[in-house]
Amino acid sequence: MAQKTSWIKARQTKFAAYTAVYLLIVFAVVGLVNFLAQRYNKSFDTTASKRFTLSDQTTKIARELKQDISITYWDRPTQFQAARDLLDRYQNLSTKINVRFMDVDKNRTQAIAAGVKSFGTVQIEAGTKRQEAKGLTEEEVTGAMVRALKSGERLACFTLGSGEHSIDDADRGGLAQVKTLLENNNYKTQTLKMLEKPEVPKDCMVVVVAGPTRDYLPPQIDALKKFIEGGGRGLFMLDPPLQFARQETDENTAFVNVLKEWGVTLDQNLVLDTSGVGQIFGLGPEVPLVTTYSTHPIVKVMKEMPSALPIVRSMQVANGAKTTVEKLMETSSSSFATANLKSAEIKPSSNDKKGPFVLGAAGTYNGEGTKGLFVVTGSSTWATNSFLRVNGNRDLFMNTMNWLSSDEDLISIRPKEPEDRRISMTRSQIMMMFYSSVVGIPLLIVAAGLSVWWKRR
Repeated sequence: MAQKTSWIKARQTKFAAYTAVYLLIVFAVVGLVNFLAQRYNKSFDTTASKRFTLSDQTTKIARELKQDISITYWDRPTQFQAARDLLDRYQNLSTKINVRFMDVDKNRTQAIAAGVKSFGTVQIEAGTKRQEAKGLTEEEVTGAMVRALKSGERLACFTLGSGEHSIDDADRGGLAQVKTLLENNNYKTQTLKMLEKPEVPKDCMVVVVAGPTRDYLPPQIDALKKFIEGGGRGLFMLDPPLQFARQETDENTAFVNVLKEWGVTLDQNLVLDTSGVGQIFGLGPEVPLVTTYSTHPIVKVMKEMPSALPIVRSMQVANGAKTTVEKLMETSSSSFATANLKSAEIKPSSNDKKGPFVLGAAGTYNGEGTKGLFVVTGSSTWATNSFLRVNGNRDLFMNTMNWLSSDEDLISIRPKEPEDRRISMTRSQIMMMFYSSVVGIPLLIVAAGLSVWWKRR
């Protein structure tokens, strides 16, 4: 009997030991899974437009971080979940990104110290620098990250006084959206009235000539030439010299000759695209849609992102005596160029040249101990408020500016705006939907019920 009792106790002890081991294993596995889930949180975006996937630019910046950054969201706890949908995606990109959600009411003194003035504030800190996002969107948060990570100021100077587009103009033909885009990416902007003072200040990192409609005078041209050949950087957007209605544009021959010396020969024509591809996006033949890019750093990441360049002229590209020039993009073979710039009527003729045509070029001026950079496009309208957000135009502009300012690490595809997927219906379609869903389906259900009742009565 004693032997049997001893055997039972030994068995119970063995069972308890096994149970304890099993529980320890289960707890260890669960703990490891939770740790990995917190450390490596993965999700899959199955939406057609990849709405819940961060852009290439954001991913690139996060994965190349050299220092820790902190993203702090200040609001009431009831609003935290909406912010988590975006900010947690940032934290999942890199272990160097730490996201915090702070209750403004419970942490009032800390909020005051951080300069929080409103609910929903997003702050990014990198070392001793702190930047505030202007909204809870990927574009604003990533822009604040760039501003926090970059040291020094980058000044973009826009010439004014000869009919150029203005960065203070919010109308369709202005560059107000360009100004906002630059400032969100750690640039400062300034206008240069070169008729009053024909020189480019030394603190200008990039000078932008955006579609002058009047000829530049020799002092203006000399100042721009001296700036680039002395190691400066410039973006020159020169439209075709149209000569009809109110759209007359001077040929700007002297300035065009300077660009020719550097290796970019601008043609006096208007490029038109009759392939019909642009019609998919609601564009006419005066707005060639570019899908063919070179391997230059500005456009090598834009293979799947078409750009629209309205009212554009073509150009010839060749290396100059002191320059190395490379084409950026060109039209399809379905395009043609007309030299008739005195008529608004689009009418192909036998004298028109067939595409493809080069519409943009980037070059390097190799001076004595200096290296100037320049980009030339045959249109300026593509950067205006009416076209900047068409397809890849915004990416083309910022990639150009980042290359000119030697920030090639920021060249990428910028955050996309939410896609508008609303369904537009005519009045007849709305009525059909109403009668089929609100009236038709209930009547079918009633008819089916009556049919079953009739058979069973």
